[in-house]
Amino acid sequence: MNWTTPSELKAQLARRWERGDLLRAWMRQKQAEPGFCADEAVRGGVDAEAQADVARSPTFPLALKFKGPSSSEVTARFSEVRDWVASLSALPHVRLTLRSFRHPVMGAQQLPEAIEVHSLEDALIWLGRRADAERLGQLLALTQARVPALTDWLNRSPLRALVLATVWPDLLSVVDWRVRHPEPGCYLRQVDLPGIHSKFIEAHRGVLAEMLDLVLPMDAVATEHSGVGRFAARYGFTDKPERIRLRVLDAGIATLPGVTCPDVALDVDSFVALALGPALRHVFITENEVNFLAFPEAPRAMVIFGAGYGWQALARAAWLHSCDIHYWGDIDTHGFAILDRLRARLPHARSLLMDHDTLMAHQALWGEEDSPVTTDLLHLRPSECALYDMLRDNRIRPRLRLEQEHIAYHCVEAAVSAAIEDR
Repeated sequence: MNWTTPSELKAQLARRWERGDLLRAWMRQKQAEPGFCADEAVRGGVDAEAQADVARSPTFPLALKFKGPSSSEVTARFSEVRDWVASLSALPHVRLTLRSFRHPVMGAQQLPEAIEVHSLEDALIWLGRRADAERLGQLLALTQARVPALTDWLNRSPLRALVLATVWPDLLSVVDWRVRHPEPGCYLRQVDLPGIHSKFIEAHRGVLAEMLDLVLPMDAVATEHSGVGRFAARYGFTDKPERIRLRVLDAGIATLPGVTCPDVALDVDSFVALALGPALRHVFITENEVNFLAFPEAPRAMVIFGAGYGWQALARAAWLHSCDIHYWGDIDTHGFAILDRLRARLPHARSLLMDHDTLMAHQALWGEEDSPVTTDLLHLRPSECALYDMLRDNRIRPRLRLEQEHIAYHCVEAAVSAAIEDR
């Protein structure tokens, strides 16, 4: 039997809930109530994305997709049809449109030919979501009173708003504070709001970023910064100073009085101003902390604990451009992607232990890369590019990865020695 069942009808409505369509319809209904929104500039300021979401919200009465029995099925399976009609007729919150037909034995009968939910209220009650809708209505009223521009955000993400309902007033307070302080220039810790601490802001940076992008003027957002890690810089707060961790590998190079080959972390400005003179010739960069700590001693050299994809700070150091740069990363697509980014900032950087021979010499230690990079990389040398292509095309083995810490230590010592001697 492929006739539409009561559970299938309810499932149609549930899908509209899961897309947020019913909640958008509820908000549209609330906003249409007299006196709800007197600010026409706000009402007309809904962006294109939010307008599209609102346009998809259903209108009522809402017809549900429906399939009934054919004429031959009515005749051949009359008892089943009668039970099916009874199950639909017993449904609350829906209205059936019936058509008449004559059964050859039972005489005049009526069958459903359409089913609709009469009102949004009926739809919410049927799904058991009436209280959720009321809660969203409260969030909408609060938003309209305090930060009306965030009505757009509610239209886009009504289900997320319900998840955030308990912290919604605090989120509005943070957004309102930032709007009232066009150039904050302070740490998040210094945002002084009752009951709100910096850990709250840090925990909700993702949603706060979406909100601030909506309400702040374009020139108040530093769009060159993105991601939750750059939240402070993007919205005018003072960010924690970026630090660069390094170890001098030559005991003859003085860095701190009375300390030989220290492991130190410098803020970017101090790193840029570092003056080791001609005594320093080689700079090695590794992405693994244990490798950084165990890096072999080498004349006129230092090792830096890598910064992944962020090389802007290193590139600011003019003295670094006159050193030989050796980058050691994993032999996988991400390792070469990081090398590519580094070379875009420091074109003379050379790779270390990221070659085909090293890969093949450690087959017993091969692993698997989670999410390989597949884009073209423009700053690789021919041999690096050839190996990168083999990895991304899975020519050796699918998702192949050799992590740098799996490379035999004597190979590391030999590679470092060769890099020093080569210059």
